[in-house]
Amino acid sequence: MRRIDCILFDLGETLLHFGTVEIPRLFEAGAQLAYQYLKDLGFKLPEFRRYHRKKLFAIRWSYLLSRVTRREIDTLGVLDKLHRDISVQLTDEQAMKLASLWYEPLSKEAKIEPTAIETLEHFKARGIRLGLVSNTFIPAEVLDRHLERENLLPLLPVRVYSCQSGLRKPNQAIFRAALAKIQMEPDRTAFVGDSLKADVHGANKMGMVSVLIDPASRSRVGFYKPDYTIRRLEELKAIVDRHNSSAN
Repeated sequence: MRRIDCILFDLGETLLHFGTVEIPRLFEAGAQLAYQYLKDLGFKLPEFRRYHRKKLFAIRWSYLLSRVTRREIDTLGVLDKLHRDISVQLTDEQAMKLASLWYEPLSKEAKIEPTAIETLEHFKARGIRLGLVSNTFIPAEVLDRHLERENLLPLLPVRVYSCQSGLRKPNQAIFRAALAKIQMEPDRTAFVGDSLKADVHGANKMGMVSVLIDPASRSRVGFYKPDYTIRRLEELKAIVDRHNSSAN
């Protein structure tokens, strides 16, 4: 049994649970915050409904292209073009603030996995390297701030987001990027996530130990088979102990 010296985690529905959310409602709420921010900066804007429709169309079109090209959405680029089209030019700091406001309503829906902090601290104390690999078009700086609020940021010193690499799991390149940053080989690494295709299949292709987190035991394992399935992150301790005790 292989020794596990490194654990990489997915973000959504693994460390943070968003559950079933009304995306259109939250997207509009974020757009309202962004719209008010731009008005407070003194920009002349079209009426809100028109602004929101253009923003919604731009994101949906970019999302469709990303599925075809298998490349992640460049959210800041999309927002920059949208705003330049209405004669709004923002500094990098203002653009990041805008993206943060857009994400804010969704972030308030998130609940940290109940055993996440204690489990990550357990592994950190034992010298196991920890990191994050997430498919997301939310800018990395915005997500890092969210992780900091949840006290997760110091426990995940290596973080690789698809919005940075341009590639999404299960593409092996995004896993390789994380492993290079954390300086670890895949055969000594476990990957924990909630998606059979993105997380389990991706980890299996890399030769990692794949762990599916499935709190409600909903997933029907078919073509993509995890090495382990857990309901709570704390169950990961026993898996790592089993691997590392047998490897000694």
